[in-house]
Amino acid sequence: MTVRSYAAEDFEDVYRLRRLSFGGPQEVPTTPDDPPGSASALVAQDDTGITGFLRVWNYRQFFGGRAVPMGGVASVSVQPHARGTGVAGRLLAESLVLMREQGQPISTLYPYVIPPYRRYGWEHVGTMQVALVTLSDLAATPRSSVAVRPATRADLDEIHACYLRTASTMDGPLDRTAPGFDMARKLELDVVTVADGPDGLRGYLAAARPDGKRLRAHDLVADDVDTAHALLRQLASWAGTITDASIRLLNPALVDLTVPGGLQRGFEVHDFMTRVVDLPAAVAARGWPALVEAKPFAVDIEVTDQHAPWQAGRWRLIHEEGTVTAEQGGSGAVQLEARALGPWFTGSASSASLRRAGLLSGSHEVAAALDRLTGAPHPVHLGESF
Repeated sequence: MTVRSYAAEDFEDVYRLRRLSFGGPQEVPTTPDDPPGSASALVAQDDTGITGFLRVWNYRQFFGGRAVPMGGVASVSVQPHARGTGVAGRLLAESLVLMREQGQPISTLYPYVIPPYRRYGWEHVGTMQVALVTLSDLAATPRSSVAVRPATRADLDEIHACYLRTASTMDGPLDRTAPGFDMARKLELDVVTVADGPDGLRGYLAAARPDGKRLRAHDLVADDVDTAHALLRQLASWAGTITDASIRLLNPALVDLTVPGGLQRGFEVHDFMTRVVDLPAAVAARGWPALVEAKPFAVDIEVTDQHAPWQAGRWRLIHEEGTVTAEQGGSGAVQLEARALGPWFTGSASSASLRRAGLLSGSHEVAAALDRLTGAPHPVHLGESF
């Protein structure tokens, strides 16, 4: 078996493999629908033909207020006759090399199965959540003086800027700047409502009614409570014909704190996993807002990572003037398995939790400094699936 880069002539065979794995029309599309530069891909091949496929989306994911280049692993698929023969493992191992070469120091994925990804260093860090709200309950939303109107093409840049103002304050959301994100496609949704402010848009609602029944809010973004109320009342206006609406939670706290009445959190919950691919590059790319006022300090760690050997060994994480760098060396006072790096980097798990899970060992005092770096533990959320 060999693993190589995907080529244009692989399109039909790969489409049939992906359709077999994930469903879709039997008829092969005439052309790929991925924008140029949006993703790279690998195929596994033996004398029977293509036996496996893996795609790496070109994304950027917010951590500490900075968008970190991220490889979004997706569409991992293996021919039925080749399952259990190591095809997926080879693809995952080669994807780590590929992402490092492409300058993607972290990787995130939504797992269909857990064990293979854990074996290669990915670990649970957060969720993508959808809540369900009963529209009649939204009638109690306070009235707002904020005016709303339908969005136009001229609003697209401001819609994105409004999204970024929320997304950049959280850990986990994508910045939606990659070629795979076409803001113009927002206007294809059934409802795109914007709220004007003195310096541009102050919020927007993007929703669709794909099945003619429930309304699905893809984004509900607001800079302030009055705007949130105005947009929630837009949802409430559907109460005469629709019982409830689902809301994809970019900022769960906004919905929790502004929706009156009942809200069913966890209507949909999709766990995602993250892996550090290149430790020094990941540390350099991340923001560290909790450390702006902190005095300089260093944390000595030792990483075990058989699938990304370039980051195995001893590292000193050095904080100085609000920035952190990773330099080779140090005492290795805290030992981290590869699977621990994702939860540590994202801040989703404390050192104590990682220790209990058998992913961290060594000095308790030094390990506590790892939590100081990221402010762990705290929630990590994605606003979309891929």
